Amino acid sequence: MDKNNKNNNHNNNNNKIRAIITGASGMIGEGVVQNAIESDEVEKILIVGRRESGFKNEKVKEIIHKDFLNLTEIQNEFIGYNSVYFCAGVSSVGLDRGTYEKLTVDMPMEMLRKVELVNNIKSKDDNDCTFIYITSALTNSDSWFMWSQVKAKAENQIINSNFNKTYAFRPAWIQPNIPDLKNAYKTYKYISWFYPIGRSISQNGFVTLRELSRAMIKASKNGYSTNIIHGRDMVKLSNLP
Repeated sequence: MDKNNKNNNHNNNNNKIRAIITGASGMIGEGVVQNAIESDEVEKILIVGRRESGFKNEKVKEIIHKDFLNLTEIQNEFIGYNSVYFCAGVSSVGLDRGTYEKLTVDMPMEMLRKVELVNNIKSKDDNDCTFIYITSALTNSDSWFMWSQVKAKAENQIINSNFNKTYAFRPAWIQPNIPDLKNAYKTYKYISWFYPIGRSISQNGFVTLRELSRAMIKASKNGYSTNIIHGRDMVKLSNLP
């Protein structure tokens, strides 16, 4: 599936990335922010979260906002940003479908719609903006699992939005190889020995957090041939010059 516009006249690879990032208090979001800080291709970063991330850098502005289902109060802060890296997410454990759908579909769509609104995005042809949503390798609309169906619904709505470049990143195992992470999953401390073995068997199933983070930036800058980004695609994107 490819809903990205490859012939966009507004595309300019010399433009710096101005990224809105959510989920910075989790492992993936923290790694994405750190990589963006280090990247010369990223001009500025707006972290939107429910609690402070701890990042202090001249590139970074942070907004604490409790209600991700209603961003009207802060929507004007999104003016001028050209990429959204939506890394926030919740486990489905203990949640009914309605609640999980609000957190998994409605939250990223509220962000997407508000960015569209304040940046006057009305069609895929009138912008060079990117929306990347972190989902899961097992996402499938035909799955037996409720969470997998709901994530697929979120992917579909994002991909069919007016953002010129829209991607669902579907990582499986993510090796937290960015130094000094505060939010790395504690289980990795005990199972990280398996990563080299898994990677040698399946590049598609095993990527590093650095590869995932770099892939986001390269997708914003260069686009990609498909909207669904698997592990092997992240590795390919991350190695682009």
